[in-house]
Amino acid sequence: MNSSLIKPQTLKGFRDYLPEAMRSREHLMEVARRVYRSYGFAPIDTPALEYSEILLGKGGDESDKQLFRFTDQGDRDVAMRFDLTVPLARFTAQHLSELGTPFKRYHIGTVWRAEKPQKGRYREFVQCDFDTIGTTANTSDIETLFVIHDLMEQLGFERFTLRVNHRALLNGVLEQAGLADKSAGVLRALDKLPKIGRQSVAEEMTASVGTTADQAETVLRLAELSGSPQELLDQAGQLVQGNETGQLGVSRLNELLAACRKAELPSERIQIDLSIARGLDYYTGTVYETFLNDLPGIGSVCSGGRYDNLAGLFTQQKLPGVGASLGLDRLLAAMEELGLFETVPSGVPVFIPLFDKNHVADYLAVARRLRAAGFGVEVFPDDRALGKQLKYADRKGFTLALIAGDQEFSSGQWQIKHLATSTQETVADADLVATLKRLLA
Repeated sequence: MNSSLIKPQTLKGFRDYLPEAMRSREHLMEVARRVYRSYGFAPIDTPALEYSEILLGKGGDESDKQLFRFTDQGDRDVAMRFDLTVPLARFTAQHLSELGTPFKRYHIGTVWRAEKPQKGRYREFVQCDFDTIGTTANTSDIETLFVIHDLMEQLGFERFTLRVNHRALLNGVLEQAGLADKSAGVLRALDKLPKIGRQSVAEEMTASVGTTADQAETVLRLAELSGSPQELLDQAGQLVQGNETGQLGVSRLNELLAACRKAELPSERIQIDLSIARGLDYYTGTVYETFLNDLPGIGSVCSGGRYDNLAGLFTQQKLPGVGASLGLDRLLAAMEELGLFETVPSGVPVFIPLFDKNHVADYLAVARRLRAAGFGVEVFPDDRALGKQLKYADRKGFTLALIAGDQEFSSGQWQIKHLATSTQETVADADLVATLKRLLA
């Protein structure tokens, strides 16, 4: 045994993707791209590495702790992006003269966070973001919710809940409670309410943030209001009566609910949740979280919000923004658990076995002709028994196999085998393209 062999293994918190899983991931990405483009969002990309100063302090203390940060060979202090929103702020400020506003972009890319791995959560994962930059209009906040709704629906989900809140409403309550200077810490604690419970949140607010017990109680009382979305907003409006900041949040959410009703979004999918704060410090307005009704414990699968002040760190021009991110890997883990994880076909429906090694050039030539006609075709490279080749094709999910030997080439014909049913038909080479179009329609 060779003791010098390196053990093949992945780092903890990272994973490999076999073809079947990768096809499913790419399918979800394609759906996301299709939805984003239908709303006018354009694609961009940014580097995996940024100067550390670009990323530090933008997502709060927790995000700073989770950065993969190091000094590169040029002695530069660099870090790997922990999300796609902060790089977007840098990108927009840097290229503003070329982009103009409002600028609508989507970005599907890998991000890294050195957090504790858990089910459905890894240290390397893909985010599918979309954002609108350069407007404070509530229209963009409402459209963001519409995009999330359409995205979930087109991914095949029916039972999901889009929970919405507004940081101005929360800030109004904090101002009235005398907590304006402690808002970041209070909201980070409040965002943990579903995970650690009321008592632990109250203790964190008093012990770590420095609120009084009565102040913590005021915040928690807002988060625990109950009723229909409209009833919740009416109650919240009473709590922030006379506070301009809080009233702005209530007004924005009322506009959002009215637009959802006008667009006939299913009312059971839209919920006002006054406990949602979103832990990242840069959110300033509407915030969104999306939960699967049949698997709420897995957490939000699509989250985001408005961040009016983020790009101000990179430019003097005010660049407000709003957007959300689809948690691709978390969503796939949920789909697997719910039994919704269907095998995505390879995308190559036609298989040509190497039936006769003397006709390799013929097989490659017809495959090229069929690809030019719009078909996906794979030619088997090895001279193996036909049964073994067809077993390979069946396992990979091909639809049809095209079989030809000396006799078929002499007569200008192909045998078309339907792999699902093992039935077979003969077709002239001149009719091959038309026949495949009919069979694969």
